[in-house]
Amino acid sequence: MPFCQTKCTYCNFHTGVVSRDRYLPYAEAICREIVESVSANPENVDTVYFGGGTPSLLDPALLRKILGTLSSRFSSSATEVTLEADPETITPEKARAWIDAGFNRISLGAQSFSDIELQAAGRMHRRTDIFSAITKLRDAGFANISLDLIAGLPHQTRESWEESVAQVLQIRPEHLSIYMLEIDEGSRLGAESLAGGKRYGAAEIPADDSIADFYDSASARLASEGYEHYEISNWALPGMRSRHNSKYWQRKPYIGFGAGSHSFDGVKRWANIHDSARYVACVEQGTSPREQIETVSSAQALEEELFLGLRQLDGVDLERIEREYHVDLRNRIAPLADQGFLQLNGARLRLAPDRLSISNNVFVELLG
Repeated sequence: MPFCQTKCTYCNFHTGVVSRDRYLPYAEAICREIVESVSANPENVDTVYFGGGTPSLLDPALLRKILGTLSSRFSSSATEVTLEADPETITPEKARAWIDAGFNRISLGAQSFSDIELQAAGRMHRRTDIFSAITKLRDAGFANISLDLIAGLPHQTRESWEESVAQVLQIRPEHLSIYMLEIDEGSRLGAESLAGGKRYGAAEIPADDSIADFYDSASARLASEGYEHYEISNWALPGMRSRHNSKYWQRKPYIGFGAGSHSFDGVKRWANIHDSARYVACVEQGTSPREQIETVSSAQALEEELFLGLRQLDGVDLERIEREYHVDLRNRIAPLADQGFLQLNGARLRLAPDRLSISNNVFVELLG
């Protein structure tokens, strides 16, 4: 759902602030796309994810309608149905309606427990809203909640970061995602930082070494509290890993609906147009909203196997990859293993645990 109440300073997604009058036509377009773009699919759908933007802004009746349309077109026994939500958008009535509609997992965009950091980032909620949202969700019956934190927000210090992690452990969600702040020209904060400016708190972004230290310290604390670190940015209590997101890292097929959504059938990737108004117009006119269709080459697939697979702490089966892609990667891997960036145990290739915070640098070297 590409709609938000406000645009966060660090956001580089194709989202926007629009009139609520746009919500109904958008939801109806999604339902029509589901019905018209695929015939009834015999394959079983076991996970559903409503991402954003802020899908919790939509009327629960519209979310229920979309879920119902999915069920009518796909063979479904969904055991994980996730809704992304912002803390300030949650009410007791909404939470109960989400449960009744079939959602059983909430991904909550907390980002920080420091009001100074939240304000600088352009977030609408404050720390008290996070605790209030958790209470409402638990009271409604949600037993699977994921929280997001961002390491590296403007004004963040070691002390404020440790406090945010402590608050997460007090709440004890079933799942936690920690993302390190990305600086790129696609966001207002990133563009300002790259230009050497001070708006949006750009001059108060922690140093890269500090951000990596925040990440490493959180990882250690979470491990001591029983959380399994299973993907570079994700931790879960035993048995509570994100089944849906794991499909992306394992290159399993998935299908997306709505503006900016992506799909993959194992051979091709495609994406819908990002602009929500254009998306709705295309669907209403009976034309395809797809703007990118690409057949994944063998070379691209190999890169994805390594880049996505190595995000998982379990790593990848190197022998399988070499066999399926008819390649020998040992010479490429050896220097990185010698330098302590990669570990090869038998056929299993992994990122070294103490190099996860600089994983992108390792990937560049490996795939370069």
